[in-house]
Amino acid sequence: MSASQTPDVPAVPTVPAADVPTLLVKIFGKDRPGITAGLFDTLAAFSVDVVDIEQVVSRGRLVLCALVTEPTVAPPGELRATVHSWAESLKLQAEIISGTGDNRPRGEGRSHVTVLGHPLTAEQTAAIAARIAGAGGNIDRIFRLAKYPVTAVEFAVSGCATEVLRTALATESHTIGVDVAVVSAGLHRRAQRLVVMDVDSTLIQDEVIELFAAHAGCEDRVAEVTAAAMRGELDFEQSLHARVALLEGLDASVVDKVRSEVRLTPGARTLIRTLKRLGYQVGVVSGGFTQVTDDLKERLGLDFAQANTLEIVDGRLTGRVTGEIVDRAGKARLLRRFAEEAGVPLAQTVAIGDGANDLDMLNAAGLGVAFNAKPVVREAAHTAVNVPFLDTVLYLLGITREEVEAADGREDGAEPAPH
Repeated sequence: MSASQTPDVPAVPTVPAADVPTLLVKIFGKDRPGITAGLFDTLAAFSVDVVDIEQVVSRGRLVLCALVTEPTVAPPGELRATVHSWAESLKLQAEIISGTGDNRPRGEGRSHVTVLGHPLTAEQTAAIAARIAGAGGNIDRIFRLAKYPVTAVEFAVSGCATEVLRTALATESHTIGVDVAVVSAGLHRRAQRLVVMDVDSTLIQDEVIELFAAHAGCEDRVAEVTAAAMRGELDFEQSLHARVALLEGLDASVVDKVRSEVRLTPGARTLIRTLKRLGYQVGVVSGGFTQVTDDLKERLGLDFAQANTLEIVDGRLTGRVTGEIVDRAGKARLLRRFAEEAGVPLAQTVAIGDGANDLDMLNAAGLGVAFNAKPVVREAAHTAVNVPFLDTVLYLLGITREEVEAADGREDGAEPAPH
């Protein structure tokens, strides 16, 4: 090639102007391999450009839409006849609609609305869709994220600010009995690479201090104080010292017994294993005790863990805790510390909890999830999950059930035994 010559540069494709004729080609029928290839092979004979494609398969039935420019090498009527003939040969239906330009541009303010139902009814779906429309949003796309252990669907919505949409749907979701999460659309959603969760009644089904109290014979007294603290009726640090004082004199061997009694929440292993295999970092913060959280960190492969520490002297619990107290403010402080150590912006973190002492952490995170939480927590968090499966949080992150099963290496989604 001489110096005066320049290599051929492919033409940059352009979006068709609003007045350029286009055809919307719609194909319906029983799905089978080769339909998409066959349609575009048929269209290729007319030298059309592809403007947009959309394909959906539901219960074995295909809907394939192709938006293409009008042919210039033959009359549009010839393209129509050829496509209809091809479709009939495969026992498919075809519809071709003339128009101009591209699809209508999506409005400003784009969000993902994830809806969890157990089950998800038509009435609930209608109410959510109506509320989106009432807030000025337009539903651009809907697809299913999961059918197990809950039905999870995601709406791509434009035309309405995320905060406005979140506020509009918060009351509606509670009224109709579904869980709804609203997050901003964009690449940052997939970049939420740190998940931090509470332990008691979140990662595990139990309240650890009540397990210790059962061995000390004071379970009822401790449970009463715990419940009041989680409702926000008592200062957490004061309630912690009061409850721990009742454990004074317990033999340290009770620690191993309590560890063996801890029950993981259904879906906990799947949640953590999936997040880890997808590149997330995972941590826990707890108003409970390191004697249990350290064991959980090792067993579950967690990246971070912090809790209070029961003081043990001469083989017995003293009824005191040592070190910095992990309380409501402490959990938020630890979330920030974990995020800094993980190199993750705070806006790209996810926090999960159930009690009033989790509120600061939930509000500090980019996405705060109230998991089977007390009313005061549900009302303050970004979103709530009210089904007893911790792995449903994955769907709020836009992770599908198929991705969960692929990351988990299983097809049935069954949760293995915790021990």
